[in-house]
Amino acid sequence: MFRTVLTSLLAVLVLCGSAFAAEKTLIAAANPTWPPMEFLDENKNIIGYDRDIIAAIAEEIGMKSEFRNIAWDGIFASLESGQANVIASCVTITDKRKKAYVFSDPYYEVHQAVVVAKDSAIKKPEDLKGKKVGVQIGTTAIEALRKMNVDIDLRTYDEVGLVFEDMRNGRLDVVVCDDPVARYYASRKEGYKDLMKVAFLTEDVEYIGFVFSKDNAELAAQVNKGLKAIRENGKEKAIRNKWLGE
Repeated sequence: MFRTVLTSLLAVLVLCGSAFAAEKTLIAAANPTWPPMEFLDENKNIIGYDRDIIAAIAEEIGMKSEFRNIAWDGIFASLESGQANVIASCVTITDKRKKAYVFSDPYYEVHQAVVVAKDSAIKKPEDLKGKKVGVQIGTTAIEALRKMNVDIDLRTYDEVGLVFEDMRNGRLDVVVCDDPVARYYASRKEGYKDLMKVAFLTEDVEYIGFVFSKDNAELAAQVNKGLKAIRENGKEKAIRNKWLGE
């Protein structure tokens, strides 16, 4: 009997220890196809703005950080499954998403950007009429296009990189995505920057936040403390300059 009780007690202690360890690590889900916010280096490691921001926040609040590569169509489910306790993947804060999840304070602002060929005459929403427009599925680019109220040939893709590839190969006239990603392809990425330009940005501002499950508001509060700290000590500014040139 004593051995049984002791075994049970040890099992409880192990479980508690595991939970404590998990609470000490920000396990971030990211879809690393969104440069320069999150993407893969030559060794398949996740790098980018979001990666460095999470690492800096974790350091400020006495936690470790770990990133996991999760496809966009499964990224929100990763919170429920326990694969991650935070999503750090350039997620726009929307009223619909706030009904299901807890968001951190905004850590970045974006507009939707319209990317076209260098020699394109497209300059405003009305010019998109009849054009083949590509977007990543499940992103706010679709809502931005809906608001433009222009008749287009909309084509959706699993990854934004595939959208830009099709445009480079002449199968699309336009790509719409977050402006940091648009600028990365149009001004920095080899094989693309000499072929494309940002035609215009949408007027609406989108606020980007880290995402948590509804039962993890305490962790969100801790992350907000860390975010405030790196803004005050200059670490956020240094990371912006590194990845975004701001």
